Amino acid sequence: MAEEKLSARTQLPVSAESQKPMLKKAPEFPILEKQNWLIHLYYIQKDYEACKAVIKEQLQETHGLCEYAIYVQALIFRLEGNIQESLRLFQMCAFLSPQCADNLKQVARSLFLLGKHKAAIEVYNEAAKLNQKDWEICHNLGVCYIYLKQFDKELFLFREILSKYISAAAAKLLQSCPTLCDPIDGSPPGSPVPGILQAQDQLHNALHLNRHDLTYIMLGKIFLLKGDLDKAIEIYKKAVEFSPENTELLTTLGLLYLQLGIYQKAFEHLGNTLTYDPTNYKAILAAGSMMQTHGDFDVALTKYKVVACAVTESPPLWNNIGMCFFGKKKYVAAISCLKRANYLAPLDWKILYNLGLVHLTMQQYASAFHFLSAAINFQPKMGELYMLLAVALTNLEDTENAKRAYEEAVRLDKCNPLVNLNYAVLLYNQGEKRDALAQYQEMEKKVNLLKYNSSLEFDPEMVEVAQKLGAALQVGEALVWTKPVKDPKSKQQTASTSKAACFQQPLGSNQALGQAMSSAAAYRKLSSGAGGTSQLTKPPSLPLEPEPTVEAQPTEASAQTREK
Repeated sequence: MAEEKLSARTQLPVSAESQKPMLKKAPEFPILEKQNWLIHLYYIQKDYEACKAVIKEQLQETHGLCEYAIYVQALIFRLEGNIQESLRLFQMCAFLSPQCADNLKQVARSLFLLGKHKAAIEVYNEAAKLNQKDWEICHNLGVCYIYLKQFDKELFLFREILSKYISAAAAKLLQSCPTLCDPIDGSPPGSPVPGILQAQDQLHNALHLNRHDLTYIMLGKIFLLKGDLDKAIEIYKKAVEFSPENTELLTTLGLLYLQLGIYQKAFEHLGNTLTYDPTNYKAILAAGSMMQTHGDFDVALTKYKVVACAVTESPPLWNNIGMCFFGKKKYVAAISCLKRANYLAPLDWKILYNLGLVHLTMQQYASAFHFLSAAINFQPKMGELYMLLAVALTNLEDTENAKRAYEEAVRLDKCNPLVNLNYAVLLYNQGEKRDALAQYQEMEKKVNLLKYNSSLEFDPEMVEVAQKLGAALQVGEALVWTKPVKDPKSKQQTASTSKAACFQQPLGSNQALGQAMSSAAAYRKLSSGAGGTSQLTKPPSLPLEPEPTVEAQPTEASAQTREK
């Protein structure tokens, strides 16, 4: 009995170590994800070779099932320009994780970069079903619709023209046949056509979800494409209120005001741009063109020197410098600068126009004919070019071709009285007084219309020539017109030289200022974001941004100031 009690006592005590709770073992990383941190680190450090080596090792261990490794590999391929292979890898990611909107966004972006905009729209719509509050999807959809170039106005005009040239029976057949497709987008007749309205809606949705500078810029470009400057200014004003330090927004808004002739606001916004970025190429060039407008050629040249140090091969810059020298009557320097601009942009008709004008002023009529003919080849619908060509031909004693050029100028230009005045002088000198009187009367109508619609001041030299011609036509062989002159061509030259200040508006006119924004818009660099993130997440798909071919943009007139 005593032994049993003793054994029971020996069994009761328990060691303190056995009473402590067992510590849980730290969870191990899944093998598929164990090197994701290292892949991400190499990617954001832009060490792509090391990143690809780790990705290759990771994919070998996981038999090609590591989604993040495939995703980053696709991003690297895109950066290297291998868009097709990048698309294949993103599609593999979408197959491994079909409910991930980021994978679909990257697939759509690759399709966009390949120019397959309709396919990109379809994939973005699928991504929108998975994430309806993603502003990037709406923004990129708007950009894709812009690139389709299927604007509602074009569709309306096409259908209007089509209705004029097909019979009623054919039109009825076209409406009743369900298998026929719309010639513009391949969709059945009556279906909604992707275009400018859809782009506007998507960009407005993006702004509603999250306001971004890039979305405002794209929305403003849409209105510029449509030619609605007032709406574009309204959009850019909202953008500046949202982001007051964005130099691109400030510059674009200043250039739009400059194009409309609202110089005070233009100067204000361009000044703000230079406050934040004193070396901004577009703003300096626009400010110089404003000073050039008001005859401050020396100050404008000082501004252009700053730009020339940063952008030495800008055709608009050298064009504007050349026209500053032209305004200072330094014609050799003007020709030198314009020749350099022409070398940099041989297809720019404004530079050719200015070269022809300077050579006319220097009485080098053969050279003027050469450059004006080249300008007409690029801009065949501008009546003023034909007028200057006729002046050159007149001084080259080719009267018949000069008359043909004047007739074409009169046909194309319905509001410039100088065309009719110069033509009337030529006809009078050739003894064709009846035709000269008809052109003079047409000139009077245009002058009266301009006086009624605007406060434009006419050049005194042009007024003097017009008064002399009017007196001569009224009294026939009046002494007013028959004063001894060295050469009858001098009369023609007198009228032609006045073109620089009358209806064509002198250097830096409103029209020239509007065109003076060229330099900035045509040669600007589009902003682009970076691909990496600071957290261990997939690098986001960047908002799409069109290339600087648009445009166009509407946006933006040519910075080559034309001296008329």
